[in-house]
Amino acid sequence: MDVTNDSGRRALVVGLGVSGIATALRLRQIGWTPVIIERAAGRRSGGYFIALFGAGRAAARRLGILDKLTDRGPDGAAYDIDRAGRRRPGLGFKDFPGRPWLMTRGDVEAAGFAALPSDVEIRYATVPTRIEQDADGVTVTLADTGDGTSLTERFDLVVGADGLRSTVRQLAFGPHEKYLRRLNYMIAAFQMRSALPGYDQSDSVILAEPQRSMWIFPFKDGPPTVLLTYHTDDVDAEFTRPKADRVCEVFGPEPTGPALGAVLDALESAEDVLFDSVEQVHMDTWHHGRVVLVGDAAWCVTLYAGMGASTGMAGADLLGTMLARHPGSVTEALTQWEQQLRPVIRYLQGNGMQMRSLFVPATRFELVRRRIMLRVSKMPVTSPLFLWWRTRGKVARMKDMDFAHPGPAVRVRVHA
Repeated sequence: MDVTNDSGRRALVVGLGVSGIATALRLRQIGWTPVIIERAAGRRSGGYFIALFGAGRAAARRLGILDKLTDRGPDGAAYDIDRAGRRRPGLGFKDFPGRPWLMTRGDVEAAGFAALPSDVEIRYATVPTRIEQDADGVTVTLADTGDGTSLTERFDLVVGADGLRSTVRQLAFGPHEKYLRRLNYMIAAFQMRSALPGYDQSDSVILAEPQRSMWIFPFKDGPPTVLLTYHTDDVDAEFTRPKADRVCEVFGPEPTGPALGAVLDALESAEDVLFDSVEQVHMDTWHHGRVVLVGDAAWCVTLYAGMGASTGMAGADLLGTMLARHPGSVTEALTQWEQQLRPVIRYLQGNGMQMRSLFVPATRFELVRRRIMLRVSKMPVTSPLFLWWRTRGKVARMKDMDFAHPGPAVRVRVHA
């Protein structure tokens, strides 16, 4: 970890999610003064299921929050089911490549927020409306969405950590349409109030059908979260109707059966539902002058890759390291930061496209292939090969390695 020094430099961090909090923590460690702005009127809590792989855990350790995080994934059974309630041994998320810790987005955000020094300024209900830069800094116009007032401030760096539809990206790089790549899939994610009827709280439950699926992600210390995902030919039209109505329509007209029926009933009354399209962000560069994007705003590997939180934290961690290594040139620091990260992110985006078929088969062929893979994983002759793929194959290695600090002198060993 770099030694803290008083650099006297100010950075505007836009977004109080995982990437934004991690960025602020790392900048504070190297002596910068981060100012965080957040569109919401207050800090969010709760959240849907996420995984934290090796890169994310290594970054969390350097940021000083790993001891506040815990693997909440249970050692329960995994089932593939059909609508009639028939079940057979299945593959849960922990059976995928890598050694993830399972938790909610809110767990990571709460740990990071608690670690923020008390002198880090956070402004809620605030958004950037104009970004102008020169060789010496960035002038940002900030609007208070509560009272409608605005002011202009000067920063040495602006970090857009404001998610898939980043305002910073739109202001500094151009419209969303230039960078978003739609996969033509939708997701609805939320937390159940209790375990799925007929199953233990520790069970993973998957119902996979062509172009639609239901995943139940269990936690050992609380109710599970749900991921419903489905194909669509018109992403924009999905947002024109109430989300519960649209999801119920997609999973009909066949009888739902007991498990899916309970999930759709829970969706109707769920307080916090993430309903969104599945998209990746593809950009030729993640930085322009003194403006840089981190996390989903820059690369969004999709939730199918399971690496959103890990890449966001690792990217923020490495950003601080490069700024400390190049104190005389912000632009050189950003260039070196991007050169180190881009090959890994490119690979993980490709993996996200591949993993989609395991989460939601597009065709009956993909569904059959998924079932064959399940059988192979359970057969005595082939199960060792499946175990090797899960723990030592290239995908597993890429997700587990500390790619933000790969050298032997700075590698952090993290045990699941």
